[in-house]
Amino acid sequence: MFATIYLPDFYLQAALRHQTELLGQPVALIDDQEKKAVIVQLNAAAEEAGVRIGMSPSQGLARTLALIIKVRSAAQEKILQDILLHFAGTLSPYVEETAPGIATVQFTDTKNLGRKVAGVVARLAESEIAAQAGIAPTPDASFLAAHLAKPVLEIGDAREFLAALPIEVLAIA
Repeated sequence: MFATIYLPDFYLQAALRHQTELLGQPVALIDDQEKKAVIVQLNAAAEEAGVRIGMSPSQGLARTLALIIKVRSAAQEKILQDILLHFAGTLSPYVEETAPGIATVQFTDTKNLGRKVAGVVARLAESEIAAQAGIAPTPDASFLAAHLAKPVLEIGDAREFLAALPIEVLAIA
């Protein structure tokens, strides 16, 4: 069995770490390492104001003057990734750093697996880190389940789970 722990909007979570005063305000994130600055992630408040990924900061500000533009922070991203890997490592010694904000864990002992993974998601939440987790027989199915989890989704039969998914879900992969 595998579990994937996924931190949605990883780069935005890292940039806003310990800035709880910004949580209800529209916030967009840009990557200052790119040639042309465009919005790479945004929160729900910014999306509700009409801001979209791929817009320039000025286009976002044209949607709402209340928009706060933040810049990706490599140092904060590393810290957040390290925290994720630390908590994933409490589940099993077989942990893979799959991608930024994503860790995949392989289990040899599946006893109380759902409870253990839910405990890690809860501990991350206590640390003000939003996380979702998927548990499935294959790493790919656990990855998809993690993206659909609220906050933990356990899949017994990967074929049945995958057959029921709309094709649009594969866009997250």
